Amino acid sequence: MSKEETIQQELIKNFGFLEGKFRIPRERRIFLDVPADRFMDVFDYTVKKMNFNYLCIISGLDEGENLSFIYHLALNYSIILNIKISVPKSNPSIKTITGYFPSADLYERELEDLLGAKVEGLAKGRRYPLPDDWPIGQYPLRKDWKPQDEPEVKQEKSN
Repeated sequence: MSKEETIQQELIKNFGFLEGKFRIPRERRIFLDVPADRFMDVFDYTVKKMNFNYLCIISGLDEGENLSFIYHLALNYSIILNIKISVPKSNPSIKTITGYFPSADLYERELEDLLGAKVEGLAKGRRYPLPDDWPIGQYPLRKDWKPQDEPEVKQEKSN
C-alpha cells in the first residue's frame, strides 16, 4: 500500500463519510472533498494527529452557485493533501484556521476581499489585497462580478 493510500485509509477509518471522496492522481498528491459542516473535524485531525504541519496556500474558486475553498497542506514537505469544501454563494461562511496556522490570516483576507467569503473567527484587520476604499459587496474574482464604474487610474509623477 502506498503512503497516499495509507493516509486515505486512516482518514476513512476515522471519518467514514469520506469514503469515495478521495482522488490520488499521482504520487505525493491527494485530493479530498469534505462536507463544509465536517471540515474542522477533518482539518483538526489531519493537522494534530497526522502531522500535516505546513499550510502551502488556500485557494478559492467561484463554481457558479457555490464558492469552493481548497486548503493545501503538506506532510513534512512531501505529500500534499488538498482538502476542498464548498459553501453556497448566498452564505459563504467558513471558519478561520489561524489558530492552527497564523499565516492563514492573509489567505483568508484574500478570500474575503476577492470572493466575498465570510471567515468566522478571523481577527479584525485591514483589508487585503484590495484598498480600504474598495466598494463593499464588490468581489472581483466572482464570475458574475462587473465593475460599478471604471476605476480612476492615478499615476504618480516621477522625477
